[in-house]
Amino acid sequence: MAAITASMVAELRAKTDAPMMECKKALTEADGDMAKAEELLRVKLGTKAGKAASRITAEGVVASFIQGTTGALVEVNCETDFVTKNDSFLALANAAAKLVAEHNPADLEALGALAYSQDTYGPTLEEVRKGLIGKIGENMSFRRFKRFEGANALASYLHGTRIGVVVEYVGSDVAAKDVAMHVAAMKPVALTSADVPADLIEKERAVAKGKAAEDAAKAQAEGKPVQSDEIVAKRIEGGVQKFLKEVSLFNQAFVKNDKQTVEQMLKANGTEVKSFTMYVVGEGIEKKVDDFAAEVAAQVAAAKASA
Repeated sequence: MAAITASMVAELRAKTDAPMMECKKALTEADGDMAKAEELLRVKLGTKAGKAASRITAEGVVASFIQGTTGALVEVNCETDFVTKNDSFLALANAAAKLVAEHNPADLEALGALAYSQDTYGPTLEEVRKGLIGKIGENMSFRRFKRFEGANALASYLHGTRIGVVVEYVGSDVAAKDVAMHVAAMKPVALTSADVPADLIEKERAVAKGKAAEDAAKAQAEGKPVQSDEIVAKRIEGGVQKFLKEVSLFNQAFVKNDKQTVEQMLKANGTEVKSFTMYVVGEGIEKKVDDFAAEVAAQVAAAKASA
């Protein structure tokens, strides 16, 4: 059995907003597996524990560049939020987006090799990055980029510098911009229900099954009637269908008018969205959580050992 530390409980609570004791129970049941504990909390507490997906800890910025039907979206990471407000760092990120759009690099290494000078550093983007690391005193890196080129028009929206969206469309510029803003706010995972990745659907189905099993066990313990397998199966599939509508762009209620779906808004404006891309700073990156008490204890022990 893995040891469940206070820092592990605190990390899970920060990710899920679940009560402290529930976090400890979930970690104990999951034998210390953080991802499994999150899923157990979702089963037990419902969607409240699903807030983990929106709690991004890594720092950095998203930048975009569009010129005609060519554009780019990039994410550049750093260590602290302080650096995301540094003019030189922001200039580096914006330059990277423009270089991606103009030169179509094959990968991050090719991007770094492109000609660029800034703050007396150069002659490549990579050399500027290295120079700014020395000047600012903090590590920074190019994490990912996507280039857009074709017959479709492009619209972009940046929510501050932490969320960036590019929409490929045909039709109204205003409607497309509204969709980009909507994507940043509601974070859909696909255009339609049919486009939602199968692994996400199966994960949601597993959560629904787990919740149904827990409800059945509770009802049995309290001497209440247990629903039939047929009714339970319908409940599970109903939950999955609800999930699909919630995460598919066209089925979501439009943020500026919740009386219509995004699909209905686009149709009313004679606009067709072909695709969207959203970058959220630090998405999927695990940021180190320091255990301050443990660090102090270790330093005290080291001092005693050397005395």
